[in-house]
Amino acid sequence: MKKIMICLAVLGISSGMAAQEPLPVYSLRKCLETGLEHNYSVRLVKIEEEISERNATKGNAGMLPTVDLTGSYGGDFGSSRTEARSTGEITREKGAYDQSVNLGVDASWTIFDGFNLVTDYKQLQLLKRQGELNTRIAMEDFIASLVAEYYNFIQQKIRLKNFHYTMRLSKERVRLVEARFNIGSFSGLDYQQAKVDFNADSAQYMKQQEALITSKIRLNELMANKDVDQWFELEDSVIDLNMNLNYEDLWQATLQTNTSLLKASQNTRLSEMDLKKALSRNYPYVKLNAGYGYTFNKYGLSSTRMRDNWGLNAGITVGFNLFDGSKRTKQQTARLALEGRKLEEEQLELSLKSDMNTLWQAYQNNLRMLQLERENVIVAKDNYEIAHYRYMKGELSGFEVREAQKSLRDAEERLLTVEYDTKTCEISLLLLSGHIVTYL
Repeated sequence: MKKIMICLAVLGISSGMAAQEPLPVYSLRKCLETGLEHNYSVRLVKIEEEISERNATKGNAGMLPTVDLTGSYGGDFGSSRTEARSTGEITREKGAYDQSVNLGVDASWTIFDGFNLVTDYKQLQLLKRQGELNTRIAMEDFIASLVAEYYNFIQQKIRLKNFHYTMRLSKERVRLVEARFNIGSFSGLDYQQAKVDFNADSAQYMKQQEALITSKIRLNELMANKDVDQWFELEDSVIDLNMNLNYEDLWQATLQTNTSLLKASQNTRLSEMDLKKALSRNYPYVKLNAGYGYTFNKYGLSSTRMRDNWGLNAGITVGFNLFDGSKRTKQQTARLALEGRKLEEEQLELSLKSDMNTLWQAYQNNLRMLQLERENVIVAKDNYEIAHYRYMKGELSGFEVREAQKSLRDAEERLLTVEYDTKTCEISLLLLSGHIVTYL
């Protein structure tokens, strides 16, 4: 028992020292704004969104012409021997060096490719919007996680306060039993049992401090605070519940704004684009080519010492793929992939409907339990006060007053658990419906 008292004294001194320094005070909105600005997961997905936005250009889709500047230089060093047919005279030339220089600007532009280019561009635009959706999904998941942890911290703090109250009651019981034991009113067994109960309550209190610290570290991590051990105060001290949610409003909002459903719809459209690209091979293609070039040649052996040419060239290419062995297979595969995407979208909608109904039932049930548990806490407090009064008069045993004390603690714990469970149902419902940003 002395060891426990020392630990509690040290914890009390530490908390007193911490209280001397002003702690930062965070509201839920401030926590969310800080986290959305600094959290690493959110920042990473924003970078991916920017990449998809930069990729959504006509140039990446191949809709713009390509222009190349080329240049080359070559030489031929050698000797020759020539024999005249009429006279048989042989002429030899050695160390002849022929040189050539080529410079040119060439442009190529595919103006029609069976709608493949247009489809590529539309796909890039869809991927850009999907990048925005991915960012929104990450932000909504983050908001849900931080709100849940914010209220978990409040829950752990209330639980710590409840355990501290229980420990104080047990300590007062030890003091009372010790005083009466010294004058012979209580037995040594009563005194030993009171100490055992106090030790058990003290251990629970210290264990709860660990849970509070864990929640504090988690909140700091979500807000990307470098000092994860930083202490702070929250603006809220109770779990604030929204009891006015409406099922039909939530479900209609889910169908319209749920990010996972919107992403599934975009995946279906991407598969439609893949099918169009596969079908584009049934059409001809048209390409334009143009260039301007300069050629310079210098001869070491020829009767012509040098020659240079320059000028413009242009042309058009029209083609049609007759057979490549995989066109039909790719088209069939694209059709099957599109069918699969549609099934996935339908399955997701059904899954969301199931999740919504499950969460709604839990939410409604928790609201009903909440009223019962609040009444139980009031009754348990009255019961303990009566038991404590009778204990002071010697009409009840230590075991009976301990049971009343335990009933009060259990009632407070059940109420706190129901409050937090109701809050997590609320958070999940708002997340499904796409309304989680209302916490901002």
